[in-house]
Amino acid sequence: MLSFWISFFCIGFFVASAAYLIARKLKLMAIIDTIWTAGLGLSALVYHTVAELESIRSWAVLLIIFLWSFRLSFHLFKDRVFAGHEDPRYKALAEHWGAQSARNFFFLFLAQIVFIALFLFPVSIAMQNPQPVWAWTDTLAVLIGISAMLGEWIADRQLATFRSNPDNKGCVCQDHLWRYSRHPNYFFEWLHWFAYLAFAVGSSSVWFALVGPIAMFIFLRFLTGVPYAEMSSLKSRGEAYRRYQSSTNAFFPWIPRNKSA
Repeated sequence: MLSFWISFFCIGFFVASAAYLIARKLKLMAIIDTIWTAGLGLSALVYHTVAELESIRSWAVLLIIFLWSFRLSFHLFKDRVFAGHEDPRYKALAEHWGAQSARNFFFLFLAQIVFIALFLFPVSIAMQNPQPVWAWTDTLAVLIGISAMLGEWIADRQLATFRSNPDNKGCVCQDHLWRYSRHPNYFFEWLHWFAYLAFAVGSSSVWFALVGPIAMFIFLRFLTGVPYAEMSSLKSRGEAYRRYQSSTNAFFPWIPRNKSA
């Protein structure tokens, strides 16, 4: 599989570079998010083909990661790229980097290829699981994967519906799933990666599949997700969002501590 990884990084370099040039032309760095979501699904498909995997489990893993990739890529493209809405995270980064933003964003685009490789790793372990019989852990994996995608889709739809109402401008969404977590979409995205851990049960490399949920939790909770989303919400919603923070968990869903205003 060495040839696969060599080709992966070479092709990835050119794809990321082309996407960066398009993003510069459109002045829309949010395109960066669609690289890793769409790229991971396509990379998993190529990996499955090159490795000549034929087990039912390997096809189930491919189906789950491909559904995840399609749904999230479509959501990001429709919500940001097609609508022309720049992500507040990238606006903040551009302001922070100043004159160095063009160079830094190029390296950030290239970094997506590394991220794809990082998350393709647990997917490949799940695909390569040598156990010959479909087990209850495989059924559990399918349930985790589908449930997490459904939960993330519901959270995204609830937020989109809230924002589409002009009366809610400047207000904080605290309805449905957003009553129990300030970022339920991120929570379900993290939960999704446990599916590949369950698929990998029985393999000698099963513990390496923990890379998925561990890395995703670090990225979402401490690096690219929650911190920038919170910063943006505080800037746009001020005291209302601070009250929301005081009553509702940032990541893990739980009963609100008190009634938010």
